[in-house]
Amino acid sequence: MKNLILVGFMGTGKTTVGAALAASLGLAHTDLDTAIVDKEGRSIPKLFEERGETYFRDVESAELSRLLNEGPQVLTTGGGVVLREQNVKVMLERGIVIALHATVEELIRRLKNDTARPLLATGVAERVTALMAERAGAYDFAPIQVDTTGKSLEAIVEEIKQRVVESTEDGKQ
Repeated sequence: MKNLILVGFMGTGKTTVGAALAASLGLAHTDLDTAIVDKEGRSIPKLFEERGETYFRDVESAELSRLLNEGPQVLTTGGGVVLREQNVKVMLERGIVIALHATVEELIRRLKNDTARPLLATGVAERVTALMAERAGAYDFAPIQVDTTGKSLEAIVEEIKQRVVESTEDGKQ
């Protein structure tokens, strides 16, 4: 089994779905943001505040590459990991990439009370809408696309498992 890598905009359910998917498949689940926090010894908001987004993205790229060498596992990523072409390339080379999506309304509902995301510090609805526009098409490279809007966790996990099987049978991955 290859690494299964979940990408998508913040709030699409990557971490929750990733943990459930890993448990269902008997694989380890690794969260890239958690690995970064462990390595750096401080929270993502603190990293952004103290070192800036560029530093964070550099650490993110290094940790992504390191973790993908440890597979097979389910790796969940932060929403901005796709902003660097080198990250997209390494994900496609070392695993099966699954992009999770949700409607803007659903994302705002899920994120409205989240104070731990530095990119949402200026207002959830406005930032979600602006960031989604900036990142339009950024997750389209993933061979498997799954909409999580209005679906149960179990249904999402089963859909991903089926789509992974289909993609490996078709020789796409």
